[in-house]
Amino acid sequence: MLNEKSLTIVEEACEKKEILSLLNPYVAQWFSSKFKELAPPQKYGIKPIINGWNTLICSPTGSGKTLTSFIYIISELFNMALENKLENKVYCVYISPLRALSNDIRRNLEEPLKEIKELMEADGKKIQEIRHSVRTGDTSPYEKSKMLRYTPHILITTPESLAIILNAKRFREKLKGVKWVIVDELHSLADNKRGVHLSLSLERLQYWVEQSIVRIGLSATIAPLDEVAKFLVGYGNNGLRKCCIVDVSFIKQKDIRVITPVKDIVHSSAALINDKMYETLVKFIERHKTTLIFTNTRSGTERVVFHLKRLLPEKVNGVEVEDVAAHHGSLSRGIRFDVEEKMKRGKLKACVSSTSLELGIDIGYIDLVVQLGSPKSVTRCLQRIGRSGHRLHAVTKGVMLEMDLDDLVEVAVMVKEAYKNHLDKIRVPKNCLDVLVQHLLGMAINKKWRVDEALELIRKSYCYHTFPKKELVNLLKFLSGGYSKLETYKVYGKIWFDPDEETFGRRGKYARVIYSLNIGTIPDEVMVKVYTSGGKYVGNIEEEFLQRLVKGDRFVLGGKVYEFISSKGVKAKVKPAFENKPTVPRWFSEQLPLTFDLAIEVGKFREEMFHFLEKGSKKQEIINYLIKNCHTDYYAANSIYNYFMEEYLFLKSLGVNSFPSHRNVLIEEFLDEFGRKNIVYHTLYGRKVNDALSRACGYLASKKIKRNIGVAVHDNGFSLIYPVNVDYNPLDELLNLDLKMVLEEALEKTELVKRKFRHCGVRSLMILRNYKGHEIKVRKQQLNAEKIIKLAKEIPEFPVLKETYREILEDSMALFHAKEILKKLKKGEIKTFRIETNIPSPFAHGIVLVGMSDIILMEDRKALLKRLHEMVMEKIHELERE
Repeated sequence: MLNEKSLTIVEEACEKKEILSLLNPYVAQWFSSKFKELAPPQKYGIKPIINGWNTLICSPTGSGKTLTSFIYIISELFNMALENKLENKVYCVYISPLRALSNDIRRNLEEPLKEIKELMEADGKKIQEIRHSVRTGDTSPYEKSKMLRYTPHILITTPESLAIILNAKRFREKLKGVKWVIVDELHSLADNKRGVHLSLSLERLQYWVEQSIVRIGLSATIAPLDEVAKFLVGYGNNGLRKCCIVDVSFIKQKDIRVITPVKDIVHSSAALINDKMYETLVKFIERHKTTLIFTNTRSGTERVVFHLKRLLPEKVNGVEVEDVAAHHGSLSRGIRFDVEEKMKRGKLKACVSSTSLELGIDIGYIDLVVQLGSPKSVTRCLQRIGRSGHRLHAVTKGVMLEMDLDDLVEVAVMVKEAYKNHLDKIRVPKNCLDVLVQHLLGMAINKKWRVDEALELIRKSYCYHTFPKKELVNLLKFLSGGYSKLETYKVYGKIWFDPDEETFGRRGKYARVIYSLNIGTIPDEVMVKVYTSGGKYVGNIEEEFLQRLVKGDRFVLGGKVYEFISSKGVKAKVKPAFENKPTVPRWFSEQLPLTFDLAIEVGKFREEMFHFLEKGSKKQEIINYLIKNCHTDYYAANSIYNYFMEEYLFLKSLGVNSFPSHRNVLIEEFLDEFGRKNIVYHTLYGRKVNDALSRACGYLASKKIKRNIGVAVHDNGFSLIYPVNVDYNPLDELLNLDLKMVLEEALEKTELVKRKFRHCGVRSLMILRNYKGHEIKVRKQQLNAEKIIKLAKEIPEFPVLKETYREILEDSMALFHAKEILKKLKKGEIKTFRIETNIPSPFAHGIVLVGMSDIILMEDRKALLKRLHEMVMEKIHELERE
């Protein structure tokens, strides 16, 4: 249910006849000839747009929502063209997060615009030409200049390019007549800073134009819809702007299955699982015209393509090696475009992607999507599977192919929830200081502002509706060079600000250039070079991985173990630690995090399964339940049953009558094979929450014993790894502390803060990526950031440092949910129970492996898992015999 009067769910469908009567007759004739019936988004979505209402349309890929958003706009443009009233200005702005999607839209508009014009001319009508063009970072200066003379009536652009256009003095005049804005792929924008940036651009656009803009948002699966609608429309002078919500997101039939390639995951070797996985993949590819395979990492994508290219020519008659391709963000735009074009033409038998094909790029008809490993959220699962059956009445068909027990349980629950149409809830970032700095500079370039006038505009964005005036004043002080000490590091004022008159405006002739060359929210990716303390180069690590490291952490590079000492710029210093075991796995930074909402559902599923076992349900009864409700095959159901039965019997053998779930936190203590004490916390709340809890607990423990301790973070919990003679549970202490304060102390000297400070510093225009057309290398950016952060820590409420901590705690660590869990623990709404054992319980194995060596290859990890399960079963049988 919606709790806002301004938001309305559209429940009344319109007949085709009624819609056609409201359109230009030639547009109606064209539309009627192309479509025998209205698609669901058209039945519910066209009428609100005709009525001039802001409209959010949530509908699957390929269901007709893009045409829904455009058909009335096209009709109105043709009405004006017939009357010779089209002016040389923009009437509609279409915004897409992807340049490739922008080009698709341009091509897709050509057909109706051309064919409707031909219908009119065949009837003897003379009409003006309706122009549409793409303007992105790829648009040449010549094309941009041409747009001034022949302005597109429909402008297709990206969020970043829109922000630049708002400061392109001559072209901005062409925007005064904008009547409609379409924002596509809203689900990829609403929960991140790119969307925050766009929300301010939309308010700046509205401030500039002469009438209220009709905002049309298009999204695939996303929740909660009221939050997304607020993000789209923002606030007017009378409160939240009105918005109609069209929710036809679950109109297409689903066929999603969960399978495993072997009957028993635990007792099958890694080699067998690997062979069976590829054997299964090849069978699926053989049976379908085009198969899209999703992995969760770029390295995983390349590995799968490598194996399939070797297997497919032998297996598929007439299929050449080139008929399998990779698509991910590390590939050049040219290669990705080539892959997309081959898919559109049906020339690819299979394409393997990480996350880059989740969005709605036109890639032709896909009849099967295969997901390898858990996508970690119901929403992402449906977005990926939704790339199949790209026709209105086609079935969305997907296979979740799982080789890991924890992933298998997650995916079984995920598919169960997907069939119930339950989605993970997004959180819209609020009051991001770095993004606002960019817009303040853009605003200052255009005119002189009063602080209250600027604040009124800013607060119209849903992301800044509660933004305090004192924060704005502090940002203006920062942006105007109010911190004179920063000039030592060549950080100068970019605007002028008069705190007495409370006004601000443009300063310096380079302000416009700095703005246009440095805006955006996506940080530059960089590889960090690793050297020993003696200066020997040993290889590269990802910057995201470096963020996880603290002094003393050990990791594997080039097959050898190194201990992290420090970093400077994009160089890391290490020392050999060949005789030691790693404490941080190299692949950790690549993993997607399990969402909080799905984690809670997995916790409920655990309760359900343990209830079955407690009441003595038979194995076949439970397996039948899993096959029916979680859409698993027999092998998958069998592995899930065995997994839960082992945990159940293990805990029963210790005399325990509680079982780990979202309402019961199991804390287990054991000595590992290296003589270290492991305390495993089964906090099944997703990786972001566990990252926050583990960092806080690890920090408190380190302070208490005055030594570094190992911390392993997993989606299903975390572990603290102590010296053998320590007995301390920091979670009890944490319940009585301010989690935010503890985390800020814990994070202060970490690589994570240093790196995020650079990202926020770049977004805040404190550290420039480009100056007067010269690109500044990331290495120099990072060195500048490292110098400035020392000074920043001495300045109270320094905006960039404040935003750094906000981003880490709220966006990366889900502080809100972590505090919620601690509150429930303190109240006793979530209970804890503790066991001491000489081997970890089955549910702890995945967490324990994270804390163990990533020098162990997949085969060795499988062997270790098998050995741990055998030890568990041996212990169960021992106690049964007693």
